[in-house]
Amino acid sequence: MIEILNLTKQYGSFTALNHLNLTIDKGTVFGFVGPNGAGKSTTFSILATLLAPSSGTAYINGFDVTKDPKQVRKHIGYVPDFFGVYDQFKVHEYLDFYGASYHIPSAERKTIIPQLLELVNLTDKTDAYVDLLSRGMKQRLCLARALIHDPEVLILDEPASGLDPRARVEMRGILRELKNMDKTIIISSHILPELSELCDELGVIENGQLIANGNVNQIESQLQAQKVLLVTVHEKVEQAISFFEDDPNVLEIDRSEQDAQQLQLSYQGTDDEQVALLKKAVGNGIPILTLSQKQTNLEDIFMEITKGGE
Repeated sequence: MIEILNLTKQYGSFTALNHLNLTIDKGTVFGFVGPNGAGKSTTFSILATLLAPSSGTAYINGFDVTKDPKQVRKHIGYVPDFFGVYDQFKVHEYLDFYGASYHIPSAERKTIIPQLLELVNLTDKTDAYVDLLSRGMKQRLCLARALIHDPEVLILDEPASGLDPRARVEMRGILRELKNMDKTIIISSHILPELSELCDELGVIENGQLIANGNVNQIESQLQAQKVLLVTVHEKVEQAISFFEDDPNVLEIDRSEQDAQQLQLSYQGTDDEQVALLKKAVGNGIPILTLSQKQTNLEDIFMEITKGGE
């Protein structure tokens, strides 16, 4: 459905995108993760046919975004990170205007618009002026606008940016409904835990390069060669620290601020080596009460893999 081939964008000596390659299958919800300036919006602008790449290309439903932009636009709905609305329009007039722009017949627009307003929970705002809507409502209206021609692909650049918690929950619910409608969705966001819940696949981009791609577990295995062990000891904390420092697989030891008896070990060994370490610790008189592996979430992964760009 979406194929990106060696996509590169340069502004003078600055490289915003550096030979990006990515394939997204039909019906997939793909999350694009990365710090500000990583290249997410540049990629989305090229996919939306609003920006020409310096080299490489991308295909949407078989159409080249540089050679067949008119065909591409028939298949995509695009919501940019900074959206614009016509304030003097009423909500239904706003959608009717865009429906007419896509040459949708008037009778068909009268059927489609109420359905879209119901989807984005704006049915009671059909006669409200756009400039009187809250930011969250305007964001949902822009999503409805992007859906007016029933596109197969949705390109959503930070759709929850600036929304309050309730509005983010509402937006997430709408995206789930679109996912159930078998839309192919590519979405960027800094609300990382929400991406892990919503997306089938994730791509991590930094400095214009895709540095990881897959589901959350695959990305973790690609980028985290070490795991974090939580060890609680009964007294003898200094003795335990000294013992673990001697193990070559223990890279770092931190003491918990909340529990003076708990140690956090950055560990790069295998499961078998972990079992052997526990057995050896007990044999050396280390009074271990508990040993567990810290669960890693998308926020942890993101902070770890992007800290090199700080």
